[in-house]
Amino acid sequence: MTFKLMTDSCCDLPYTYLEANDVDFISMTIQINGKELVDDLGKTFDYDWFLQEIKIGGMPTTSQVNVGRYIEFFRPFVEKQIPIVYLAFSSGLSGSYQSAMQAVDILKEEHPDAVIYVVDTKAASLGEGLLVSEVIELKANGHSIDEILLWLSDNTMTVHSWVTVDDLKHLERGGRISKAAAAIGGLMNVKPIIVVDDQGKLQNIGKVRGRSKALKKLADETVQGMTEPLKQTVFIAYAGDLESAERVKALIEEKIQVKEIRLHPLGPTITSHTGNGCIAVFSRGKKR
Repeated sequence: MTFKLMTDSCCDLPYTYLEANDVDFISMTIQINGKELVDDLGKTFDYDWFLQEIKIGGMPTTSQVNVGRYIEFFRPFVEKQIPIVYLAFSSGLSGSYQSAMQAVDILKEEHPDAVIYVVDTKAASLGEGLLVSEVIELKANGHSIDEILLWLSDNTMTVHSWVTVDDLKHLERGGRISKAAAAIGGLMNVKPIIVVDDQGKLQNIGKVRGRSKALKKLADETVQGMTEPLKQTVFIAYAGDLESAERVKALIEEKIQVKEIRLHPLGPTITSHTGNGCIAVFSRGKKR
């Protein structure tokens, strides 16, 4: 049975890649300096301008996707009786997943036979994108909707995320660290080490002194946690610091051989909460 694969802009994959693979996505919205922007994965979004606004002190906020927008997103395929598999941004980081579930309930009142599967990836950025990419490949290889849903059930929690940020102000604003910790950390050049836990939430699990040690920590933990590296594509997301992403890529390649390492900019929705200079590495291993 054919189906429509859908996701959202928090997957941080290039829109060109999604379009080429017939994947529709719904966009998050961002507010900064009185402007509302649409995160369309680089189609029209001026990412360089956005990063510059953050560098000079801009503090963007984001809005979850509401129920009405999800209804309109799903409706064309429901009306054509095309089954939907929607890979959603982590429910631990946004209420969008719940909005999508409510939209499904409303659409099924109108169309009782509608087939819509909403999958909580419990991941963000290219962690979500990694799962989307895997499903694209499975679908292209002829796997059925049931086989893909089973694969997602078995593998969603094998996605590992290792993250560090360069600017603690954004973590402070999001309540991840205290104002005092942010101030002291900034003075002492402390860099946090963050993971996405089994609830799909960000957890600050450690800290190191200096950017170089933080990047090495991301690479070391990624390599240590991986299973079947030769079959894996590792994803690295970066906010305004391609050089650091390339450094992490090189550190991983010094230790282990993998199928591929793909680098993509961290999308503006996630960057709004991590700030300029964030580096995040995504791979697969044992269940978190």
